[in-house]
Amino acid sequence: MMNRRTTLKLAAFAVATLLAGTAMANAETVLRRGNGAEPETIDPHKSTGVPENAIENDLFEGLVAWGPDGKEVPGVAKSWDISDDGTVYTFHLRDDAKWSNGEPVTSADFVYSFQRAVDPKTASDYAPILSPIKNADDIIAGKITDLNQLGVTAPDAHTVVISLNASTPYLLGLLTHNIAMPVHKATVEKFGDQWTRPGNIVSNGPFMLADWVPQSQLTIVKNPNFHDASSVKLDKIIYYPTEDIAEELKRYRAGELDITYDVPSDQVKWVEANMKDEFHNTPYLGTYYYVINLTRETLGKAQQIRKALALGVDREILVDKITQAGELPAYSWVPPDILGYQQQFLDFKDEAKAQRLAEAKKLLADAGYGPDKPLKIQLLYNTSENHKKIAVAIAAMWKPLGVELELVNQEWKVYLETRDKKDFDIARAAWIGDYPDPINFLDMFKSDAGARNDAGYNNPKFDELLTTAGATVDPKKRLEILAQAEKIFLDDYAMIPIYHYTTKHMLSPKLVGWESNVLDIHPGRYLSLKS
Repeated sequence: MMNRRTTLKLAAFAVATLLAGTAMANAETVLRRGNGAEPETIDPHKSTGVPENAIENDLFEGLVAWGPDGKEVPGVAKSWDISDDGTVYTFHLRDDAKWSNGEPVTSADFVYSFQRAVDPKTASDYAPILSPIKNADDIIAGKITDLNQLGVTAPDAHTVVISLNASTPYLLGLLTHNIAMPVHKATVEKFGDQWTRPGNIVSNGPFMLADWVPQSQLTIVKNPNFHDASSVKLDKIIYYPTEDIAEELKRYRAGELDITYDVPSDQVKWVEANMKDEFHNTPYLGTYYYVINLTRETLGKAQQIRKALALGVDREILVDKITQAGELPAYSWVPPDILGYQQQFLDFKDEAKAQRLAEAKKLLADAGYGPDKPLKIQLLYNTSENHKKIAVAIAAMWKPLGVELELVNQEWKVYLETRDKKDFDIARAAWIGDYPDPINFLDMFKSDAGARNDAGYNNPKFDELLTTAGATVDPKKRLEILAQAEKIFLDDYAMIPIYHYTTKHMLSPKLVGWESNVLDIHPGRYLSLKS
């Protein structure tokens, strides 16, 4: 028989066990995620970078959304119909779509949001992405001032009709972009530029903003009004700005992060040898490049100098010795592996390195430059140890040709402002595909693409080909026309392609639901953590 003391101890243990179990059951599931940089903004119609887009994919949901595998899935639209000629898309909205404040999401919200995205007053860098929509270009250019002329209408509260200039086979992919996400009209109009701040913002995605401490962390929490809230397993995601990627890896190894944004290039080999199961390195639809400011003297008016600089970059050395994560040396602008597209290349791709260097020296000498009279130019790059290492290496490659390269480092927001103002000679840049179609890479260099055209490139023949491709219904012919446009662009040397990306992430063994894909899209609604 148990004595009273033993009975009391067992009772106390039972109570403690029950309380512990209750605490575990009520514990929050929190994902801690490195995010590359402090977000420029989380206004989906004004943001421009990958760090912002990752957060916006969790806060907002468009007509079409991303699945866990990086493929399009129904978003606020539960289904859609396409006209026989491919120029009219009719989207049928789900009845249970709500904003985070509980209000229903209606077709009027999308009409307002598309109009806001193309309105010149919004000054969206990415408004030209919507150019396939009827009258979008003329509204962006200020030629049409009546926003109601945009080809987005709402015949009833649960139907959105998008009318296009021509058949646009990539439209569904385009509609996953942040520029096509809805915003809450009353909130935007009430708070103006402050509408995205904690306490103000109303969103419609699986999560909602809880807190934002600049340069420290941004916290989002599960949105109970999301139509699929029951399947969202995370209670909270904390995004950490992580420009110092060496420090980010330290934080990951200390258990402070579940996902890193990147991995330091000089530690890739060590990580592969010692943490192989946690290192994820896969192909990525993106190109790392140096853009040349064509609006400035010297480089802007001297194609032969721009070509000399491109010739002088040893891409194989950079990916073998600097980046070291399986990146592909880039001699094209559009990345490989886009179905049906024939990649175009710089004309010296197959030349021997010695031949390239000899040609580079001659081109510079013909322009009056060389070791005795160096070409002095600046390179702008945003804070990152990986970017710095590449810049230092390229400066060393160019020096024997007679080029003195001054490195200018700026933090992300300042760098974006400087680049948008064209206040640079050459700038480090990258483009990550929003959807797997070459137009997503090419149309950013149209003469009327605004700030997205960071080179200030203007070639009427290039523009004409893109316009022709946009009106071409035959898919094969369309891709052939786009290939012609890419070749013209490459021959003008408005930018120097350096490598095609792979993704580099450290992922916690506890992470569940991460599916590798070439867009590196991993919405939080599909992720969870093992206990």
